[in-house]
Amino acid sequence: MPLYTTDALILRTYQLGESDRIVVFLTRDRGKKRGVAKNARQSRRRFGAGLEPLTCGRVGYLERERRELVALHYVEVTRSPLSALDGAALGYVSYFAELIDEWAQEADPNETLYRLGASMVEAIAVGVPIEPLARYFEHWLLRLQGVYEPDDRLSNEAQSFLAAARTCSPFRLGELAVSAATLRELEGTHRALIAMHLEKDLKSARVLREMRR
Repeated sequence: MPLYTTDALILRTYQLGESDRIVVFLTRDRGKKRGVAKNARQSRRRFGAGLEPLTCGRVGYLERERRELVALHYVEVTRSPLSALDGAALGYVSYFAELIDEWAQEADPNETLYRLGASMVEAIAVGVPIEPLARYFEHWLLRLQGVYEPDDRLSNEAQSFLAAARTCSPFRLGELAVSAATLRELEGTHRALIAMHLEKDLKSARVLREMRR
């Protein structure tokens, strides 16, 4: 059994038995994987905060042929969204991770999707305004998946923001002038497209709506 090491984004975890966790992660070069993190629930020394959603890290895992789950040995954290001090920004971490998880394919390399997710972690960590960043992420995710549909009914300001988003780095979003009303307009448009193509409403999106109330 070879030990693979690669850059990865942690997407989500869930319990397995009394002490283990199943970890879903997107690798840079080998697509999405699901692995068992032994004793992750009983001891934090081995994985620490490395299993939090949207953590960027260097992972090591063993993979056997015809086995659905790999054996996750370690996660060396390189960047964590937990370094962001803005509670509102942290509320979007699960949303970004859930969207990537929904669209990433098992064992299907997609470095572009990985880099998009990793750039979101970096942008959150350096304090890029979260609402423009979320609309940027949704727009690019839909484009990368080939399901983005231009809407001529969008306001001029919304179309201008999207035109800028197609050419600028996420780290420059704070320089773009965009109103809260326009961001809400784009949110509604993007969420409708996402729900249509996934054929469901994301749990994390519902949580974000509840947070605003």
